[in-house]
Amino acid sequence: ELMTGYTMLRNGGVGNGGQPWVLRWSSRIRLTWLSFTLFIILVFFPLIAHYYLTTIDDADDAGKRIFGPRTGNELCEVKHVQDLCRIRESVSEELLQLEAKRQELNSEIAKLNLKIEACKKSIENAKQDLLQLKNVISQTEHSYKELMAQNQPKLSLPIRLLPDKDDATFPLPKSNRNCRLHNCFDYSRCPLTSGFPVYVYNSDDYPFGSSLDPLIKQAFEATVRTNVYVTENANIACVYIILVGEMQEPVMPKPTELEQQLHSLPYWRTDGHNHLIINLSRKSETQNFIYNISTGRAMIAQSTFYDAQYRPGFDIVVSPLVHAMSEPNFLEIPPQVPVKRKYLFSFQGEKIESLRSSLQEVRSFEEEIEGNAPADYDDRIITTLKAVQDSKLDFVLVEFTCKNQPKVSLPTEWALCGERDDRLELLKLSTFALIITPGDTRLVISAGCTMRLFEALEVGAIPVVLGEQVQLPYNDVIRWNEAALIIPKPRITEVHFLLRSISDNDLLAMRRQGRFLWETYFSTSDNVFSTVLAIIRTRIQIPAAPIREEPAVEIPHRSGKAAGTDPNMADNGDLDLGPVETEPPYASPKYLRNFTLTAMDIYRNWNSAPGPFHLFPYTPFDPVLPSEAKFLGSGTGFRPIGGGAGGSGKEFQAALGGNVPREQFTVVMLTYEREEVLMNSLERLNGLPYLNKVVVVWNSPKLPSEDLLWPDIGVPIMVVRTEKNSLNNRFLPWDEIDTEAILSIDDDAHLRHDEIMFGFRVWREARDRIVGFPGRYHAWDIPHQSWLYNSNYSCELSMVLTGAAFFHKYYAYLYSYVMPQAIRDMVDEYINCEDIAMNFLVSHLTRKPPIKVTSRWTFRCPGCPQALSHDDSHFHERHKCINFFVKVYGYMPLLYTQFRVDSVLFKTRLPHDKTKCFKFI
Repeated sequence: ELMTGYTMLRNGGVGNGGQPWVLRWSSRIRLTWLSFTLFIILVFFPLIAHYYLTTIDDADDAGKRIFGPRTGNELCEVKHVQDLCRIRESVSEELLQLEAKRQELNSEIAKLNLKIEACKKSIENAKQDLLQLKNVISQTEHSYKELMAQNQPKLSLPIRLLPDKDDATFPLPKSNRNCRLHNCFDYSRCPLTSGFPVYVYNSDDYPFGSSLDPLIKQAFEATVRTNVYVTENANIACVYIILVGEMQEPVMPKPTELEQQLHSLPYWRTDGHNHLIINLSRKSETQNFIYNISTGRAMIAQSTFYDAQYRPGFDIVVSPLVHAMSEPNFLEIPPQVPVKRKYLFSFQGEKIESLRSSLQEVRSFEEEIEGNAPADYDDRIITTLKAVQDSKLDFVLVEFTCKNQPKVSLPTEWALCGERDDRLELLKLSTFALIITPGDTRLVISAGCTMRLFEALEVGAIPVVLGEQVQLPYNDVIRWNEAALIIPKPRITEVHFLLRSISDNDLLAMRRQGRFLWETYFSTSDNVFSTVLAIIRTRIQIPAAPIREEPAVEIPHRSGKAAGTDPNMADNGDLDLGPVETEPPYASPKYLRNFTLTAMDIYRNWNSAPGPFHLFPYTPFDPVLPSEAKFLGSGTGFRPIGGGAGGSGKEFQAALGGNVPREQFTVVMLTYEREEVLMNSLERLNGLPYLNKVVVVWNSPKLPSEDLLWPDIGVPIMVVRTEKNSLNNRFLPWDEIDTEAILSIDDDAHLRHDEIMFGFRVWREARDRIVGFPGRYHAWDIPHQSWLYNSNYSCELSMVLTGAAFFHKYYAYLYSYVMPQAIRDMVDEYINCEDIAMNFLVSHLTRKPPIKVTSRWTFRCPGCPQALSHDDSHFHERHKCINFFVKVYGYMPLLYTQFRVDSVLFKTRLPHDKTKCFKFI
């Protein structure tokens, strides 16, 4: 079919009944017309419309407009267009407002630019005025210093003066028995600034040296080698010392031979002035062979004196040298508690020769009282003590006959019984130890009495000395009534009543003081020799030599990184501290007092201060602390620091009456290979008021990284290298510490500045205490009968951790040089407990608890690596430390307190118009 249609079209479109021509023509006509019509519409209609639109709007009658713009109301009749209209109107308004603000801001900027220019001119003028004021202030300060130098010169360390070779001549006393310092001692050889040089003869250079006891001679020589006052230059010496005893019986020289050898000493100078003859006794039977020797003007130090021989204030009664070459074992010493022991008192002794036989006279008791010869009360003493023993009112043990052969003794002296160990075992069971002085009152002291006193103090038996005429060792500088009872023999019938009437607190205080005396003056050869020198030096009013400080070996480090300011550090919380002065580093002043303090405060030191502190001027560790020179003036040795230099800063000086107008502290920070933590802690100290210096104790053998950049916090940072990794290094008295106040702080401690400042101010008012933040306490474990360390929250405390605490540099010397070595050894063994050891030491010396400030209980920084204290064994070790320290001290020195210090305005709501200032409170 398709082919058929195609054929028809090809043939003219003729079909069976169609008209081919008409169809072809009509088809062409339609196409042409359609094309022409489209051309007319597409070309002419836009032209006509454009012309019409451009001319029709020119008509005067606006109402005849057909295509012109219509009014808004007409246009907005369409609903969907109304929103667009509102938006356009709102945008138009905002644009107008912004344009107005822009113009207003441009006007303000122009005004501010004018003000800036005016301020710049004012700043320049102010700088000029400030420069002029600084010049005026500088000139005023210079004038003030000149005036002060003229009227009140500040003392400095004087120039050392040494004696001349030739001695000045001075008149002889009528007899050697009348020798005192003023007529038998050459002061010209001992200037105040001489340093008290002492020359010690070598005993081996003289014949009597071979007769000396080898142990005593060896111990004496070892002590001399380490003493700070000993000099090898005899020409400048102030005092000359010669050891003559204890001598061995078989080879003892004759008195005339010994006298001749003494007089031939190269510096004897005819009469032996400024010489000290030392006769030490290691046994109770030591004889007084110097009694028959002419010693001239030489001083004598020994344990046995007759009344005709002893010269008060000139000669020295010394203690026996029992532990010649060995240190006492503190663990073998019995504890000081319980206070009451098995026996109320005990005595063992035998009197070989009575007073009557020694006088070779037979006279009645009444005749002895009326005559010159002393009365023998020993018979009454024996009768009374036996009656007390038989009464069974108290357990007492008295034996007047030795089971074995008694020791050799002087006439009328009670000889010791048994061996030393047996006597000590009995004294450990005795509350009191009776010491009966010789019946012959002309014997003021004997080696046997001093031996009994030594043994009683060693084991904690309170000495009861019968005989008030006795001269106990170092009696002119030690208050023996604080550690012993000295009772006249006629009161023997009242002794039992007196001993029973003493309270437990008084007993413990006397026993503790006796233990202190024994440890300080009796226990070792160093103690004995140093005490003898300290007594002579103090008598002639020469200042003590400064105690040595630990030299700081600095580790080079780079600094310069500006430390940022932590906003949390400046947040005062609830503490309102008032004004704070900001000053450059300022060391604690020294030598503010002159040498008159040496003589003026001597007796005040040992007669007024309670407890063991008054004895420190004569401890074997006699040299004075350099940082204490401001208090001690010339330096009378160790002494406690009270609140005399108190105050809470410069602004509180007048109110509190302190004698130091301003003061700063040193931060001592112990660290071990935690560089990042350390740097963060140092940065937190930036801008801290009162800070003088930071001493970083680098406790690791590995040095810090060479590329480590240390922060610049405005004060010097001293990095100290240690010889070994030891927590004891925290408390070494480094010579780089120029202030008395030390803030011991861990490298991960996190304290605010206001907390540190407040703690420092509290410490200034309690300088003899540890003042810190985290508190701990000790507790008694009843099931195990031992002490425990506890860190739980509690309403009382007995320790303040030294990871964040203030203490006086004085205690750094005591911890490092005075505290028993056994304690420091245990700290090294456990790498723990150094803070407990410091709390034990301070509480033992002051008998006061530490002071906790603020409510802070912990001080670790958040996010810091865990320290050693997080180890499970940490607390077990601290339990062991406390019990070991108690054994060493003999009692528990820690004291409980429920006292905590907060700011005066702590949590106080004040009106806004009130000034929060401490100096008005």
